[in-house]
Order: sequence, then C-alpha cells, then structure tokens
Amino acid sequence: MGDAFYLACSSFEYAPGVPVFRSSDLVSWELVGHALHSRTQLDLSRSWPSGGVYAPTLRHHDDRFWMITTNVSDGPGHLLVSAKDPAGPWSEPVRIRAAGGIDPDLAWDDDGTCYLTWTDGGIVQAVLDTATGDLLSEPQRLWSGTGGKHPEGPHLYRIGSWWYLLVAEGGTGHGHAATVARGGSPSGPFEPSPHNPLLTARGVDGPVQNTGHADLVERPDGSWAMVFLGVRPEGHFPGWHVLGRETFAVEIGWEDGWPHVRGPIQPDVEPSISAELGEGALPPEWVGAGTFPDELLERSNEGWVLTARGERSFVGRRQEHHRMTARAQLHSVQGVGGLELRLDPDHAIALEVDGERVRAVARVGPLAAVLGEAAWTPAAVLELRAEPLSERSSTHGPDEIVAVVHTDTGPSELARLDGRYLASEVAGGFTGRIVGVSCAQGSIEVRRFEYRHGSSDMVTAGL
Repeated sequence: MGDAFYLACSSFEYAPGVPVFRSSDLVSWELVGHALHSRTQLDLSRSWPSGGVYAPTLRHHDDRFWMITTNVSDGPGHLLVSAKDPAGPWSEPVRIRAAGGIDPDLAWDDDGTCYLTWTDGGIVQAVLDTATGDLLSEPQRLWSGTGGKHPEGPHLYRIGSWWYLLVAEGGTGHGHAATVARGGSPSGPFEPSPHNPLLTARGVDGPVQNTGHADLVERPDGSWAMVFLGVRPEGHFPGWHVLGRETFAVEIGWEDGWPHVRGPIQPDVEPSISAELGEGALPPEWVGAGTFPDELLERSNEGWVLTARGERSFVGRRQEHHRMTARAQLHSVQGVGGLELRLDPDHAIALEVDGERVRAVARVGPLAAVLGEAAWTPAAVLELRAEPLSERSSTHGPDEIVAVVHTDTGPSELARLDGRYLASEVAGGFTGRIVGVSCAQGSIEVRRFEYRHGSSDMVTAGL
C-alpha cells in the first residue's frame, strides 16, 4: 500500500497470532502488530506444538486490509478479519464454516466478487460472502499442480488479462517448490507454466533449502518481487534447522506472460538486535505458548511474575539469529522455573532454579537430564547462548547451546548441548526456537531479561 509493504506470518501455537510486519524495501521489516490480538479472535486452549494458526493470506481491497487464516486447533473453518490499519485493531473474525482444509486465499474480481481459494485434498475454490462467511457457490477443484505431492498454499492474482494461480507442492521438506499456472477466468481452466517450477531448492547446494509457499507482490514502480518460505540448515549431513521456516524474497521478471525468478533480495548484513523486557507493556514480540502472555505474566513492583498453569508455563520471544545470547535475573522463586530455550515443550534446555540451586536441565522427547548445577542467589544472572560451530565434523549438529550462571565470583559454565536436539529434524513440526522464561511449579519473579544477537559481553538491564 503506497510505499509500504506488509507481510503476515503464521504463528502456530503462540499468541498473539499472525504477526504483521511492515517494510519499505522488502529487506528490513518491523513488527507493527498482530491480526489476532485478542482472546475473542484466537482460541488456543486445545492447541499443540505446531498446531494453532497456519498459513495466512494478507490482502488490501476496498480501502481495507483483509487477513484470512486457519486455526487448526479451533475448527471448523477459516477465520477472516479486516482492519483499516494493518497495525490494528482488527475486527472480530468471520468464521467460514463450510470450507475445510487450510491455506485460504482471497482475490476479488472487478465487479467485487470475492473468490476464496484453499487447500483441501487439492486446490479448491468458491465464491465468498465476506460479511457472513457463507459460500455463494459450490466448491470446485481448480488445479492439482505439476505432479508434486501436497499441492497447497494457493494464491490467485489478476495480472493483465490473465488470472494466475501460484501454489506450493512437493511437501514442505526437501522436495518443496512453487509452481504457477494461468487461465482466462478466476476459476480456470488453468494452463501450467512451461518453465515450472517457478522456485525450488531441491538438488541445489545453497544456504536456503525447502523453498516454497510463495506470494507475489507488485512494487509502485511496476516491478515485481516474490516472498517465500525456506529454512537454513547447518551442521553435518543431513543438516538441522533451528530458526523454523523463515521468509525470503527474490526479484521477479516477466517473459512471454510468465513470471521468472531473477535473483535474491537480501540485506547486506544480518541486522543486530538487542531487546529487553522493560517497564510497562510487554514488548510486542513476546508470545505465550497456548495462551496470551498477559494471562501468565503479571507486572510486579520491580519485574514480572510468571505463574505456573498446568504442567509448565512459558512466555518468550523468537530466536532470530543463529548466534544469540539471552540472559535473565530472577528475584524471587516461589516454586521451580527460570530461563529456557525451546523448540517445543519436549525439546528444550533450561536453567531452572529450585530453592538455592540452579540446574541445567535438557529435555529431549521423553528423556530429561540434569547436565550440571550450582548454587543460586537472587544476584545470579542466568545465560543461554547459541553458538554456531567453527569446525564441521560428523559428530556435531548445527550449533551448541551453552548454559552459564554469572555470580560475584565470575561465570560458571554448567552445560553444553548439541543444538540438533532443539532442531526441527529431531523434534518435528514447523516452528523454530523460542527463548524466554518458564515456570513448572508455583511462581517466579523475573527482574531482568535481555536478548542479543551474538555472544559478546552484555550488560543485563533492569526493568
């Protein structure tokens, strides 16, 4: 819209849901809000790791932004919200009960007809009443892709005199790809591009793999780009990715009426981030597992109190860099809890305070092990670092997680854990690591928390 680009991402079991980002160049992105920002919009009470909110579509039509997605933990049907400002507030959801499956997309014809296209054992389409969520036509099959498994993630566009249908196929792993077809009407019939796949990394030795689930965007100057999902595996064969499925972008050119990838759009350097849990409202990047973070965290005079609900409460922010450091200082521990880095509840490492001791505890599936322990006082600073390995070997994964306790006498390293155990190739699922604070019993008071890109010396800031 104008000179700004907006991007919506899936959020799975974390709340608030569907983060919305803004950029002026498709390179640097700023989090501006969440499309599912209230409990009436998002119910994750029955969610599970990599359940919850799947792939959204964000569109601008008739002076409003429209976001549609699927909460697979709260069916039936898709959820449609709209807003004048993508930073919010967003409307209460309209539920589209008659459409199952996942990956819904919205497109409008010149006469205002809205076409809902989604994935349900293939690519399906119907005319949608956006006010009521009713389907105004019988669902029909559009296209099955070029033969790859799991055709999904459809996006429909009117470009010139053609309607283009962009889909993902091949599965979200090594065979992932984006393919495109076109037709004379929004319902086809669709002719596949002779140049398919439009995008894939299969069989290619590059840093970004498993590429697919793409979306086209036209710039104000008439040039085109495409955003898509991919992963960055590290370590010895077969490689492990730890940041989840990330968003990348490429330039798009047009030849004979078909889109072609021309080259990557990427920042010159990975941006440095230093973020603190400060006074007042929680930072917008903080999320809760299975619930909104403010249902678990309560502001105290000097920090935040996290209370255990169920088996384990967890709130935190995404690990955005392969090299990162997180630190926390606890003032009062009326139970068991501390600093935690996790891929999901069963694949995590935590510096867990219990009484006057702090333990480095690793959880890998049904196994839990204490890797080291030390004395704890409220003056201690807990630290978890992710350090990429400088030397490759057949015995190491993508990185190493280092657990350290800082006291008046200096740092004490309690454990090192091979990062493969906190990777999607071991744990399964679609999400990346989250770092934050957890509480298994009672409550803990968090006085200080800081996340930083890199592992250089940090000053842990007070709240």
